[in-house]
Amino acid sequence: MPVSFHICHVPVDKMGRQHAANAVLCSNFGKMKFTQTTLDKIERVLDEVGYIVRYERGNFQSGYCILEQKKVVVLNKFLPLEGRISTLIDIIPQLKITPENLSPDVHRIYNEILSAAHLSES
Repeated sequence: MPVSFHICHVPVDKMGRQHAANAVLCSNFGKMKFTQTTLDKIERVLDEVGYIVRYERGNFQSGYCILEQKKVVVLNKFLPLEGRISTLIDIIPQLKITPENLSPDVHRIYNEILSAAHLSES
């Protein structure tokens, strides 16, 4: 059974600001915090299929831009860590990725991302 995760809790202060350090992902094996390691794993999927992830300034209505022909994903550099993770989880299912070409470890991560994206749609 693949591990799937989704955002289950992001604390908000009195001003309505979310706090990334305390954001929690829920999985079918428990909870994990948003970490740079999680982001690195997600970026490995894109790297393995030839996409470049860039963090830049820009007027991104959705916080990101996909340049499909050049295989570049550009995220707003001002997104906090949980925003980067959530955005990449939303983006990856839209890309043309052939799972059979992925290494076993990255294939597992890819399946987790698809599960997380599916949960966020529900």
